[in-house]
Amino acid sequence: MSDYTPPLADMRFVLHELIGLERIAALPGCEQVGRELVDAILDEAGKFAHDVLAPLNRVGDTEGSKLVDDEVRTPTGFRDAYRQFIEGGWSALTGDPDHGGQGLPAIVSAAVQEMWNSANMGFALCPLLSVGAIAALSFTGTDAQKALFLGKLIDGTWTGTMNLTEPQAGSDLAAVRTRAVPEGDHYRLFGQKIFITYGEHDFTDNILHLVLARLPDAPEGVKGISLFLVPKFLVNLDGSLGTRNDVHCVSLEHKLGIHASPTAVMAYGDRDGATGYLLGEANRGLEYMFVMMNEERFGVGMQGVAISERAYQRALEYARGRVQGTETGVRGGARVPILRHPDVRRMLLSMKAETEAMRALAYVAAAAMDVGHRHPDATERADAQAMADLLIPVVKGWSTETALGITSTGIQVHGGTGFIEQTGAAQYARDAQILTIYEGTTGIQANDLVGRKIARDGGAAARAAIAEMRATVAKLDGAEVAPIRAALADSVALLERAVAWVVDASATDPRGVAAGAVPFLKLFGVVAGGWQMGRAAHVAQTRLAAGDNSDPGFYRGKLATARFYADHVLPQAHGLAHAAMHGASSVLAPDDVLFAA
Repeated sequence: MSDYTPPLADMRFVLHELIGLERIAALPGCEQVGRELVDAILDEAGKFAHDVLAPLNRVGDTEGSKLVDDEVRTPTGFRDAYRQFIEGGWSALTGDPDHGGQGLPAIVSAAVQEMWNSANMGFALCPLLSVGAIAALSFTGTDAQKALFLGKLIDGTWTGTMNLTEPQAGSDLAAVRTRAVPEGDHYRLFGQKIFITYGEHDFTDNILHLVLARLPDAPEGVKGISLFLVPKFLVNLDGSLGTRNDVHCVSLEHKLGIHASPTAVMAYGDRDGATGYLLGEANRGLEYMFVMMNEERFGVGMQGVAISERAYQRALEYARGRVQGTETGVRGGARVPILRHPDVRRMLLSMKAETEAMRALAYVAAAAMDVGHRHPDATERADAQAMADLLIPVVKGWSTETALGITSTGIQVHGGTGFIEQTGAAQYARDAQILTIYEGTTGIQANDLVGRKIARDGGAAARAAIAEMRATVAKLDGAEVAPIRAALADSVALLERAVAWVVDASATDPRGVAAGAVPFLKLFGVVAGGWQMGRAAHVAQTRLAAGDNSDPGFYRGKLATARFYADHVLPQAHGLAHAAMHGASSVLAPDDVLFAA
């Protein structure tokens, strides 16, 4: 039985009325992407998410994946679900048509990814890693490497992983020690990697590991890292599988959440060395890995949206059915569902409004990625890519941090029963905990935002985004949306000041900027989410004013959630802006003795 219903109405609203799908359909290679096709894809993806993946979510959490005799056994039903997944062509959705893919844009994939992750995040992590591996191999691989490996990754026959982290290094990739020794047309790798999602599993016959390692003559630091493709089984020139490679899962981590997803410790070269193939040029591995990592960071941001949606649906269902207490202010009244209690309504509206804001912002980022990759005009491509690059750390960092709050609120709605595993609310909160950590903690995302995405270009991309936000403010006209307009205008002004401060202070006070980077990222997310809610309010107001009776309740709901966001979420911008611009001294001034044991 499934307790997840794909939010197709809101997805279609964002795709068709906020993004403007016709704009994406005008891009080269996207001519087939019309409303009818996209709606059909969403319908079918929703059925698969509801009928196949969601019923396995609880199974995956309770059973988990297990390592048995050097092989990982995934939970009951997962292997068959993956078979149905690739038979349905879902793995090939955005893949290069020259290698068997369907060539659909990222914006369509974003909506589908959301459904997979809402339904069953533990399952969806496997194809998510393959998306990144496909991106990296497409960017760096030789024609021969692509011919041998890419098609099998795209159709899902094989899966991919990303191997960065080592026990002694953590996020400090300059400390990577895995060695790659040249041997003819290939290399022998020796080392250990940890935290490898789906590093071993029973879905497919082969797994392609993308591994960061050092050549013998490599320079120190991150400039000496190269990227290698290391298959679980070696692959013959005709595409058939050869002998087992010297790479093995030696243990699985015992985790707080996402139990269905095997998080592996991988050993390379315990015997003769693991055979690997250099991708791209030597010593450019970190640069190449960021191609994969950007895909993954966006995907993790979508997971934040997805788990929030699932938690909201579960909390709403409970609030509708749980009868407790009487209506506030009604003496002697009948007992009512807790949905009638003001604080429960506040909590549910906060979950709903923030989830809708995150969804819209993530889809806007995906559309920018599509324009950045496909637009025929170089200037348009560059501008769109700059917007995508700016938004990706926000989508990843803000959406996942917000998901922690939303899933916690979901438990609060349930009250004591939310602390009981059988209700399901606790699993969402446990699963969400990892999202702020992997593919870079929130601090790493924030430093990327203030350093690479704002200070480096003097704030040009951020100012372009702020100009679009101001354009939205200008469109909000009339008494009904006046509070939304006022709150959004105020918060955009705060963001503009904070961006200017980051640009100026980065040269003179980089530690101060770093101390306020996370509040700044959250500020950017809160305001950018308000921007999307303002856009949604404008569309809804326009539709209702024009007498659009197709779904007036939906559009009134959009106005209501936008107003709630303006009243309850956008005011956070004041505190976040203050912490970002003025909070560094209290972080940096205390002596280290403060932290003495």
